[in-house]
Amino acid sequence: MQRPAGTSDNITGLRIRMDTIGRVALLLVLAEDPQAVMASAPAYQIVLGHVGTMDVQKIIAAIETAARRERFIGPEYAEEHALYHATIEALHGISRGQIALGTLLRTVGLRFSLVRGPRLPSDQTTWIAVALFGTIGQPVKGMEHEVVGLGIFHV
Repeated sequence: MQRPAGTSDNITGLRIRMDTIGRVALLLVLAEDPQAVMASAPAYQIVLGHVGTMDVQKIIAAIETAARRERFIGPEYAEEHALYHATIEALHGISRGQIALGTLLRTVGLRFSLVRGPRLPSDQTTWIAVALFGTIGQPVKGMEHEVVGLGIFHV
């Protein structure tokens, strides 16, 4: 049986569609080998990074710095605005609606992916997705748990 375009077999034999910007962003932060995901998603511009902190502003700064360094966004306000809103939406996901860390004695260790391109394969518009995956918890080793967040915004 031939595999549909945009799917990949992982080690467990599951078929995973990579045909939307959100799926690509999430798979990138969840994959042990993000290069394999990147190779299967040529329609997208991708930036990967990581950050560990008790300060929300440092997460935003790490994402924006990586985006600028890799020329993921240009100097136009609309691009910075889209990145900011996608980042805030992803932060809501990892922080369960309360975007606060250090003031609540929480710390995070996160991997992030930034994905830019069409929302769907047939789409002619440009979108930005920010995916976050890692751990959150008290600043005591062993007291953390996994979290994931996804934000998508149009440019």
